[in-house]
Amino acid sequence: MKLGFGKAFGGASVVAGLAATLASCSSDFESTPPPARPSVTVDMLVGNWGLASYHKDSDRVRTEAAARAQCNKPYVISKGPSGGVMMYLADEPEAQELVVKAADGKTYIGPASDPPGGQLDREVVSFDNSEFVTQWVDPEVVSRYGTMVFARCMPK
Repeated sequence: MKLGFGKAFGGASVVAGLAATLASCSSDFESTPPPARPSVTVDMLVGNWGLASYHKDSDRVRTEAAARAQCNKPYVISKGPSGGVMMYLADEPEAQELVVKAADGKTYIGPASDPPGGQLDREVVSFDNSEFVTQWVDPEVVSRYGTMVFARCMPK
C-alpha cells in the first residue's frame, strides 16, 4: 500500500510542478506587450517635401507657409534599399537609410541600429498626408535645427 501511495503522491507533485511551470511561462508571454506600431509608414513619408523649421511655437504657422514655398527646391525622401527611407541625419552631408520605429506611443525616424528614441532619432510630432512635423531627440540638435515642418509638394 505504501508503495502505491508514494507513486500516486509523486505523480501528483510532478503534475502540480508542471502546471506551476506552465502557468509561469504563460504569464511571461502575457506580460510581454506586442511591439509598438509606428503612426506612420515608410510609404507615407516617400515623396517631395518643402522643409522649414522654427524655434518658437508662435512661429509655426509662418513656418508651415515657408515650408510650402520650398517646393521649388524639395527635400526628397525616397525608399531605401532595405525598406527604410533615405533622409539626412543632423550635420551629415549624405542621406542615409533610416527606419520608422515606435516606443511608448511615439513614432521616431532614425538609424536601425539605435533603439527608438535614441539620440540620433527625430520624433514624429504630427503627421497628415499634406504635412508632418518632427523634432530631434537630442536637445543640442534641437537648439540648432529647431522643430522641422515638412510640407508635401503637389505634382505640377
